[in-house]
Parts: sequence; C-alpha cells; structure tokens
Amino acid sequence: MSATTCISCGMPLRTAQDHAAGDPSKNYCLHCARPDGSMKSYDEVLVGNAAFLTRTQGLDPHVARETAKAMLAQQPAWRRQ
Repeated sequence: MSATTCISCGMPLRTAQDHAAGDPSKNYCLHCARPDGSMKSYDEVLVGNAAFLTRTQGLDPHVARETAKAMLAQQPAWRRQ
C-alpha cells in the first residue's frame, strides 16, 4: 500500500506519477526525488520548498525559507526524534 502523502514535503500522492520515479512503492514525491529516484537531502528539499513558496505565494525569500523549515519539521522524513 502506498503512502497518501509525501514523507518529505507532505504533497498528496494521488497517482503513480506523483511518486518518485512514478513508483507507487516510494513514499516520497517526484519533487523530493533526484532523477535516479533517490530522495533528495533535507537541504535540497528546503531550497525547493522555499523557492516554491516564493514563486507561488509571493513570500520574501527569507520568510519563505523559515516557513519551509517549519513545514518540513512536521514531515516524517525530517521530524527530529
């Protein structure tokens, strides 16, 4: 059974194409994956999420980075034990 949201960023995983490499057995999304299908590092995901928030929400880059940090801290892949 596949995850319903990406463990890295929280994106809904509704179709096989939403998953890394189009593989529903992967529990992270295409945006959090490298071209080879492996999961990106925290820093790579943070940069991508901050850029997404800047582009789509019009946030100042510093605010977008802090917002992305807070969002990622809630995700299973990055939650501190």
